[in-house]
Amino acid sequence: MELELPARWKGLTMSQYCDTTDLEEHVDIFTTQAGLYTSDDAILCRVFPTSLKGPALNWFTQLPPNSINCFDTLVTRFGIQFATSKPHHLTSLALVNIRQEKGESLQEFMERFGKILLNISNLNPEVAMHHLVTALKPGLFVDSLCKKPVSNLDELRTRATKFMQMEELKEFRSTTQSDTREKKYIDRERVLAP
Repeated sequence: MELELPARWKGLTMSQYCDTTDLEEHVDIFTTQAGLYTSDDAILCRVFPTSLKGPALNWFTQLPPNSINCFDTLVTRFGIQFATSKPHHLTSLALVNIRQEKGESLQEFMERFGKILLNISNLNPEVAMHHLVTALKPGLFVDSLCKKPVSNLDELRTRATKFMQMEELKEFRSTTQSDTREKKYIDRERVLAP
């Protein structure tokens, strides 16, 4: 704790951890920002408590003197202490029950599916692609995938974009035709009105 900070040290611009957020993400943000200035374990241990508040800071201040010999030990003890605060991380099993709903556009479904994919760590792209294809409702897009399979997620997204554009055009035409029919009906009613 007596070690001096590097002369160019500017401080960290991150939210302080108080035991309600993802502790792994907090450590990642801390090491990324502190790593801009130093990789010295002693400095990392000295600065780490400035990234804590509330119960987390209280925990740190209660550590016995000389109980931390390196930053890895500090991170390990921190992880053990706040393990119950870790958010539940999704696995590929989260994709099993996802289905494109009746009335859900391809774009809406792809956005919903994509948000779930972002929350799954180390997801095999082939597993993601399999679940995506099996979750789609029957239609022209699925037919095109059966006729000409894609080799990766990027190719699937590119092809999906084309079908999304087709859906948008179909929706636009349907709305335009509906408006035209409604206008004709109103005009005819005016002509027939006494």
